[in-house]
Amino acid sequence: MWGIDSLGLREPHLWHAVLPEMSNIYISEPPTNGKVLLYTSCGEIEIELWAKETPKACRNFVQLCLEGYYDGTIFHRIVPGFIVQGGDPTGTGEGGDSIYGEPFKDEFHQRLKFTRRGLLGVASNGANTNGSQFFFTLDRADELNKQHTLFGKVAGNTVFNMLRLAEKEIGPGDRPIDPPRITRTEVLYNPFDDIVPRDVRHKKVETQEKPSKQSKSKATKNFSLLSFGEEAEEDEHQVNDIATKIKSSHDLLTNDPKLSSKPAVEKPELENEAKQRTDHPRVIERKRKIDLDDEFDQREEKRKARREELKRESRELKRQLREAKQQKEEKVEHSAEEEEEGPLADFKRERDVYLSHRKSFSKGSNRQDETLAMLSAFQARLNSVRSSQATTTEEPENEEDGDAGWMNHTLVATVKAPLLAKDASVETEDTFDIYDPRNPINKRRRQKDRKK
Repeated sequence: MWGIDSLGLREPHLWHAVLPEMSNIYISEPPTNGKVLLYTSCGEIEIELWAKETPKACRNFVQLCLEGYYDGTIFHRIVPGFIVQGGDPTGTGEGGDSIYGEPFKDEFHQRLKFTRRGLLGVASNGANTNGSQFFFTLDRADELNKQHTLFGKVAGNTVFNMLRLAEKEIGPGDRPIDPPRITRTEVLYNPFDDIVPRDVRHKKVETQEKPSKQSKSKATKNFSLLSFGEEAEEDEHQVNDIATKIKSSHDLLTNDPKLSSKPAVEKPELENEAKQRTDHPRVIERKRKIDLDDEFDQREEKRKARREELKRESRELKRQLREAKQQKEEKVEHSAEEEEEGPLADFKRERDVYLSHRKSFSKGSNRQDETLAMLSAFQARLNSVRSSQATTTEEPENEEDGDAGWMNHTLVATVKAPLLAKDASVETEDTFDIYDPRNPINKRRRQKDRKK
């Protein structure tokens, strides 16, 4: 049987481990993306899915719900304080197929752990053998981590309806005597827009007794077997004649003035009775559900229209961005062409030459070898200059300046007399008049000049 007993991890002391604070659990869990509503015999169960963390399991579950695969199935296995398992159309615990046509692989996430009740996992018979069966946890189950795919959780107060599934009387093999059922499923939010439900309904395996064929011939009474058969036969004929001849007073007394021609029950009373029937709580609840379904369909159509509109807007924005980027590249190329023809062309050419020389030097041991080679070449040039200087004593007058011309000259420092400090009181050709407008003497001079 597919389930969790195959792992051999059902120690009771692990079930009642100390739970951490619920706030820490909710913080560690990632946000959900997808919602499904299960209508069961114990009430509605709202499920939120982790479609981003476990896409294969969520896609399988959502598509099976859209196809009505779970409609009418039972929860065939209940382990109190551990799990409630269902999703098998055969009801035996050995059936159920995935939408992929074969068992799909397990999906584990480091932020998804079986740390509390109300978590939804995929039931399997080993590694990578996942199908259509699923289970709800009734308590903490650390032994299921890294063994079964956790892909959803029960939301809100519907967790109490889920706990009611485990209140059934259980028979041998963890099988409930009166198993709860899934009446139908509804996908409130589908995170996968590309799902196309298959037009296939699962065949429910139910053993139903065929009704025995009843004979259409009517039974006949054989009065000859009775000791008083002749008298009984006469009495039977009299009863039949009286039954065929009985009529009502309206049929016999047609001209009686005491009989009223009006019906005993007026039409308004019948209408009131019909209204009372329509005002019955069950009828009102059925109408409300129909209205809610219509409203949900309208909202879903609006959401689809909005998604299509957003997709169109995003495509238009991407197109505009591509055009703007292309125009910018064209402008850059045009400006580069203009700069090549402008006054900066010489500067750019020189810079390119400098960069090419700079890039020619390599790094590491090769650079060291190149430096030593340049030094040896420089020493060879110095030696050649010294040898030529020894052979030629006089320097030619019309010698052209070159790279090696400075090495043919002898550098001699000119000897000059030391500089002495100058006397400030002696006026020389280097003496300057200092005119300070803030000096009081200069102020009086300016006033005298103004009076003149």
